[in-house]
Amino acid sequence: MTELSAAERRSQIAQMVIEKGKIYVNDLVEIFKVTETSIRRDLTLLEESKRLRRIHGGAIPLPGSYRTDSFAEKKELQIRSKEKIGKVAAGMIQQNDVILLDSGTTTLQVVRHISPLLRENNLITLVTNSIPLAQEVLSWPSPNLTILGGIYLPDFQATVGPQTLAQLSELTADIVFLGVDGLTLTTGATTANVLMAEVGRSMVEHARKSVLVTDSTKIGRAGFAPVKTVEIFNTLITDAEAPVEVIKKIQDLGVEVILV
Repeated sequence: MTELSAAERRSQIAQMVIEKGKIYVNDLVEIFKVTETSIRRDLTLLEESKRLRRIHGGAIPLPGSYRTDSFAEKKELQIRSKEKIGKVAAGMIQQNDVILLDSGTTTLQVVRHISPLLRENNLITLVTNSIPLAQEVLSWPSPNLTILGGIYLPDFQATVGPQTLAQLSELTADIVFLGVDGLTLTTGATTANVLMAEVGRSMVEHARKSVLVTDSTKIGRAGFAPVKTVEIFNTLITDAEAPVEVIKKIQDLGVEVILV
């Protein structure tokens, strides 16, 4: 495993306890190659933030809890990989495209890397349910932006629900950029919230081309709510740390994979 920041390590531990049902200090020491003291501190901090419950020798999930990292927390994780992914994805956007973007922190990097020519001359149309993405686009000289209405989810800083889906049903986009909390061959693209999954699913269904943008830490991880199976997507953009065996199987399904 590549070296992680403490925040990234805690994020992965929080996800592992949801997926496995129980985790042990000794196993985490071996996985992350850090001291037992560091892991015990991680578990203490995660318990204080209500991400898990400590038990003797490890931790278990809180009953009924599927809480993922908030948008603010995710934004600081794997930032270099997300920037590289965002730059490559933004290069796929062409003049006059209608672009759908979900509320992921990697899709925020896509927006940040759109060329000055396209953002300054009102040459593309962006549609999103993400408040941070909308704020980014509204700083442009002449934004052409549709913000989807709906129920606001603070942890995701995004809108969801019947209103969001109704607006999407009236749209046809050239391309959708979708971030995920997990991607496996069996469960496909997944996220941590059922309502967020509904929006992602609808975005894919209303775009001519669908592109997954996710860092390699999400590959092999199964999130809570399924969005779409892997073969539905045209392209996956991820970083070079992605597991080779999984990437090969994804390519065998006919999905273009771009490693950055």
